[in-house]
Amino acid sequence: MRSLNKLGWIAIVVLVATATAANAGAQTYAVRVVHDVAYLQGAGYAEDKDKLDIYLPEGRRNAPVIVSYYGNQLMGGDKKEDAYVGRRFAAAGFVTVVANYRLSPAVSHPAHVQDAAASFAWVKHHIADYGGNADQVFLIGYSAGAYLAALLSTDPRYLAAHNLSPRDIRGTVPVSAFYWVEGRGVAPDRDKSVWGNDRNVWVDASPAHHRLADGPPMLILYAERDEDWRREQNVGIAAAMKEAGHKNIEIVMIPNRNHATIWSRVGDANDETAEHIIRFASGASF
Repeated sequence: MRSLNKLGWIAIVVLVATATAANAGAQTYAVRVVHDVAYLQGAGYAEDKDKLDIYLPEGRRNAPVIVSYYGNQLMGGDKKEDAYVGRRFAAAGFVTVVANYRLSPAVSHPAHVQDAAASFAWVKHHIADYGGNADQVFLIGYSAGAYLAALLSTDPRYLAAHNLSPRDIRGTVPVSAFYWVEGRGVAPDRDKSVWGNDRNVWVDASPAHHRLADGPPMLILYAERDEDWRREQNVGIAAAMKEAGHKNIEIVMIPNRNHATIWSRVGDANDETAEHIIRFASGASF
């Protein structure tokens, strides 16, 4: 992984985020929630990790879709804890899915991303029944969940198991993700139940080592006060994707936020992280 002082040139404008007016005056929808929909029939995972919740903007049909994955090091979290995320984007007019996935130490890589792929496949095949547009499915995620969204968008193997590919993703917004699993702050410094001890597995599990040129459009968000290694990875992956020839990459630093608050405030009115996601998923960036 390149360090910031070795990036040379970055042919990407790193935007210092300010509150956008992209959604100002937009209609606000009442939200209905469908809880505990199984995305893998018969799996019976403990603690409903084979389930997802769907947040519906009442009265809207053929709506764009957001699928969201929570963070917590692939070792914690639950969809119900991110209900505010589902409600925020559904109120803005998006059918929003918050998906569970299995966690370490009960499972190890690649189980987490396999579950993310299965939930995305379920959405592609069934979301029209809930008023969503299956051709307009965006992935978002926070921290470890953002890593899963990025991995699905760069490594085609996981979606190929469902006869899909990264091209079936309309766009991806990883929020404070990591992209080099073998890098400082990630596998070498974390519980080995997540990726194991084999550095070759760490490299293979990294979005940065897969297809960077032809994935879906991507908006990379990170916090001004994220850890230094995480900021470096976010700027580094944007540069690497641009250099590889990817045509639809944008990177935005959210000011005055740390690793927790860049996500915990998504439900707030006029939150900058949420506004950037809404703008991106509304098609303003591509």
